[in-house]
Order: sequence, then C-alpha cells, then structure tokens
Amino acid sequence: MARGIRYTDKFKRDAVFQVTDRGHSVADVSARLGICTKSLYDWIKRFHKPDAEQAKQGGFAAENRRLKTELARVTEERDILKKATAYFAKEAK
Repeated sequence: MARGIRYTDKFKRDAVFQVTDRGHSVADVSARLGICTKSLYDWIKRFHKPDAEQAKQGGFAAENRRLKTELARVTEERDILKKATAYFAKEAK
C-alpha cells in the first residue's frame, strides 16, 4: 500500500498558523494547500498548544531519541559480549 506525502513540520506549522492566527477556514486552507481537512485538523490538534506544553513535549522527544541511541549502543555491546563468550567457551573445550 502506498504511503502518503510526507510534509515537513514547518509546512504543517505554517498551515496551522493560517487557520489559528490569520483566521482562515480549515476548508479554505486545505483546498489552497492541496491537503485533506482531516490532516489539517490533526495538525491543529498537534501543533496548536501553549509554548510550555510544546517545550515539555520537545524535551520528551529529545530524551526519547537519547534513550533509543543508548539502547542501540548497549544492545550492540551485549551482542559482542555474547559472541566473545561463545568463542572463548568453544576454545576452552
């Protein structure tokens, strides 16, 4: 199944800005930009939040990326140690 077009966060924020701050209707903005109204409503729900809440979510995203990177490193180290253990156990026989 084909995936839809990927829009950048800047594009999404600009579309939300047109609706929330400039007062254009969702239907008008979605027709002008060539996107469906449901996507625009989802973007409004996601990007139109108080700055403190957005900063909090941004912090969570950065922490999540850091933890994923650390998990990948630790998993690689574990796999290396497993292989080394198997190698030395085979050599000891």
